[in-house]
Amino acid sequence: MKFSKFGQKFTQPTGISQLMDDLGDALKSDQPVNMLGGGNPARIEAVNELFLETYQALGNDGSFREDINSTATSSMANYSNPQGDAAFIDALVGFFNRHYDWNLTSENIALTNGSQNAFFYLFNLFGGAFTDKKNQSIDKSILLPLTPEYIGYSDVHVEGQHFTAVLPHIDEVTHDGEEGFFKYRVDFDALENLPALTEGRIGAICCSRPTNPTGNVLTDEEMAHLAEIAKRYDVPLIIDNAYGMPFPNIIYSDVTLNWDDNTILCFSLSKIGLPGVRTGIIVAAPEVIAAVSAMNAVVNLSPTRFGASIATPLVENNAIKDLSDNDIKPFYQQQAKTAVTLLKKELGDYPLVIHKPEGAIFLWLWFKDLPISTSELYETLKEKGTLIVPSEYFFPGVDISDYKHAHECIRMSIAADKDTLTKGIAVIGEVVRELYDGAK
Repeated sequence: MKFSKFGQKFTQPTGISQLMDDLGDALKSDQPVNMLGGGNPARIEAVNELFLETYQALGNDGSFREDINSTATSSMANYSNPQGDAAFIDALVGFFNRHYDWNLTSENIALTNGSQNAFFYLFNLFGGAFTDKKNQSIDKSILLPLTPEYIGYSDVHVEGQHFTAVLPHIDEVTHDGEEGFFKYRVDFDALENLPALTEGRIGAICCSRPTNPTGNVLTDEEMAHLAEIAKRYDVPLIIDNAYGMPFPNIIYSDVTLNWDDNTILCFSLSKIGLPGVRTGIIVAAPEVIAAVSAMNAVVNLSPTRFGASIATPLVENNAIKDLSDNDIKPFYQQQAKTAVTLLKKELGDYPLVIHKPEGAIFLWLWFKDLPISTSELYETLKEKGTLIVPSEYFFPGVDISDYKHAHECIRMSIAADKDTLTKGIAVIGEVVRELYDGAK
């Protein structure tokens, strides 16, 4: 059977397809797997209890019955419009205006079937073939000001890949008074002198905050500088808040969240504990929301309403923020401390450097001068029942063939329980020690 170029693009092996396949295989495996590779959030008791209570209340309220007069307006039995569930959008408008004073209206918010769906829309809206003022075709890219970046961005363009990326400054830093950590920072000198930017070949600037895969949190100063550059070149600044403020708020540093008409904010219900309901949120100027809604109509008819129904009362009464601040963030902060302690125990005398844990649900580990690539390390660890994600997939828009650092890092999830973390890190330690010892 022959597929079109579109079909061939989406059926070839990709980093995100490997990640999701491994995640699914691990969940159905009859052998124990130390799952340190996926993006599933942790199972936190307080989170699960609140969602269960809300879910049960929906059932009692008539959401699953054909009662059009129920408070939940039979949300499971009817499509929303292509923009998304109106009650949830109104709740979000109230929430953001209450906490941030952004003066949003319902025309500033659209829902999608998860944030991956949102970035498929946005990257194809702002990256690819454009027609310039002279009616000539010009190819524009999405500018990633700091790599490594999210594995799921790489292959969402309908045709080809349209990314321009900037490699980071790498600073050695301390963390909790300890050595052995580093932090990525935006190289603004390189960024501002990019020919693609100065010649008008950038369609949008995008960053995640905190960054997936590294847990790096761009400072307020870095964000303000990026916003200024975006306005100067008349392109939007897209900010991926899947792990960020205000929910699930897995950010340990003191930072602020800003929005204006030139900013596109993307949120998700996945990392607060609802990955299966596939609910993404876009906050943007009305023309962007109208475009996303039109794409929803073609691709999905309308976004799913299940996640919206569960989240609406939690947004209205601020429970989603309280849960994020008081349960989710502290949980992952402790998980990061536990994982760092275990890694130092296993590899304290070896060339391991850890990206400073500033947020998200991962640690980013740099094995300096590793004798093999981390893609090969991934395969060895997989054979031993431990899953991580190798660094090579996290550099869209960069030729990493001569960039050694891109072959020496792994992303390790810290969402697993302590027993799985302990066993998985022990396997990583054993394999990595053998590699370094064998190369002496």
